[in-house]
Amino acid sequence: MKNLFFATVLSFVGLTAMAQEETAELQTDETTAIASIQDFQEINVADLPETVKAAVKKDYPTASVDKAYKNESDQYKLELSLKDGTKGTVYADAEGNWIEI
Repeated sequence: MKNLFFATVLSFVGLTAMAQEETAELQTDETTAIASIQDFQEINVADLPETVKAAVKKDYPTASVDKAYKNESDQYKLELSLKDGTKGTVYADAEGNWIEI
């Protein structure tokens, strides 16, 4: 009976330890993603490449670019406002392709 109890306790402790490791990995990944988003520096909207401006015009025809940011990888963060008052943030590369960050 003692062996059964001991085996049950060991199993529970092992599962708990594995769950904690997975949580730690997730927290590290989230921290990395946040750090890369913070690497963007604000630029003038007029300084956006024509390819990025064309992508906004094509895919968001009623949008205006309120603010623009650029990182060292030539990726752009754009804060957009639509005519209906909706606001959002999108990310694009220098060729005008939409990316997820």
